[in-house]
Amino acid sequence: MFKTISIVAIVALVFTSCKNETEPQVKTVEVEVAKKDVAATLDPNATYAKVEFGIDGMTCAMGCAKTIEKKMAKMEGVKSAKVDFDTRMAMVEYDEAKVTPKALQETVTKVADIYKVKNMHIVDDFGSDK
Repeated sequence: MFKTISIVAIVALVFTSCKNETEPQVKTVEVEVAKKDVAATLDPNATYAKVEFGIDGMTCAMGCAKTIEKKMAKMEGVKSAKVDFDTRMAMVEYDEAKVTPKALQETVTKVADIYKVKNMHIVDDFGSDK
């Protein structure tokens, strides 16, 4: 008798808990995106330099390269920053009055101790040596 009651209770539970006509829940999450307006912070009279350098120690495109890229892009005076994980290269355009190559190097190494900057050189255009 107990076995029959248990089976009936389990079957009833299964049928009442399974709904074929479920509606998806929609949740709205507000996310504040803090992006600096680069155009508003750039000095039109400034002298901008372009520098390329290698970065050793990166192990992934999203966690490593993108994190380093974001840190450099947030620096005051940086016009653009791009880190290419495949070539292990960074390309940064910056205001010479506000940013130094040493400051860029320090920013990279502060992200994590495993990152090492190498062969930093000023270029006229990215992808070509001066």
